[in-house]
Amino acid sequence: MLDPQIIFEDDFLVVIDKPAGVVVNRADTTAKTETVQDWAESRIEIGDLRFENVSPEVREEFTSRGGIGHRLDKDTSGLLVIAKTPEAFSKLKEQFKGREVVKKYLALVHGKVEPAEGTVDAPISRSPFNRKHFGVFPGGRPALTKFKVRKYLKGLKALKSGEVFSLLEVEPKTGRTHQIRVHMKYVGHPIVSDPIYGGRKQVREDLKWCPRLFLHAAKLAFSHPVAGEDLSFEAPLTEELALVLGKLRG
Repeated sequence: MLDPQIIFEDDFLVVIDKPAGVVVNRADTTAKTETVQDWAESRIEIGDLRFENVSPEVREEFTSRGGIGHRLDKDTSGLLVIAKTPEAFSKLKEQFKGREVVKKYLALVHGKVEPAEGTVDAPISRSPFNRKHFGVFPGGRPALTKFKVRKYLKGLKALKSGEVFSLLEVEPKTGRTHQIRVHMKYVGHPIVSDPIYGGRKQVREDLKWCPRLFLHAAKLAFSHPVAGEDLSFEAPLTEELALVLGKLRG
């Protein structure tokens, strides 16, 4: 049974640290798997809520998404905010749409990223070759990702001799599906152990020392949707990702 760590909770929202390997929203393909949405709905009791102060569109989206305000990939761990009332959901949605929410991730990528700070501005759309994948294609939806190198690292004896990795702090300014993963591949620095965008041969090697996608939602900041005060939360790397960094050296 899913039991995520609760970072913050009040009458209007809950912030959790989502484990890797857990799907966020329910879909036809998740019928036999417990999702974050299932967990959230068991706590929110949507059927008992009143919807007088929101539009039918907000009511439908709040109900269909279980109050979940944004996405995290199944293989990504870290912070996720869930609204407990339709009014809070509506206000959070406005903040995400207005790019007022700060989301920062930690990602370990292949290669030495230079310059050490920059922006990837490249449109993303679903791949015409594989509908489950996304990529940078002309005519795609605008996508903007900022990044900053935290440190450069090298592998020890167990890894390829001399290979350099970059630990990045990544801030997506838009919310496209697989955005960080697609943009890192696009600039030639795929995320370690990325099963979709890392390349089949490379991922086989990565999984020998990094058991999962090295992408973690480490910071989330926004205004409380009802009280209005600024909220900021951080989640440290999971134990398995911290152990991966222990296999590398600066």
